[in-house]
Amino acid sequence: MRMFNPPHPGQVLREYLAGRSVSTVAEHLGVTRVTLSRVLNGRAGISADMALRLSEALGTSPELWVGMQAQYDLWTASVSRRKKIARLPKSALARIA
Repeated sequence: MRMFNPPHPGQVLREYLAGRSVSTVAEHLGVTRVTLSRVLNGRAGISADMALRLSEALGTSPELWVGMQAQYDLWTASVSRRKKIARLPKSALARIA
């Protein structure tokens, strides 16, 4: 089930960090302060590598972070303006399978 307007995972991560400094957490994760800051401010997504780092540091699963990112990305794409794509005819679908 898709969430209506899900938060960027960086917002959730900010709550997990509970007031710790960006520099301290970035150093602990082995990433730059700028990289972590971009995620926390919603300017960058959570990659698979970052999800693994967060899961190890916070005791969560990497699927949690990747799943939140996927929900956010799907919601963002679903509300953006794009050309409507028609469904493929059934005969074309049979050839693909």
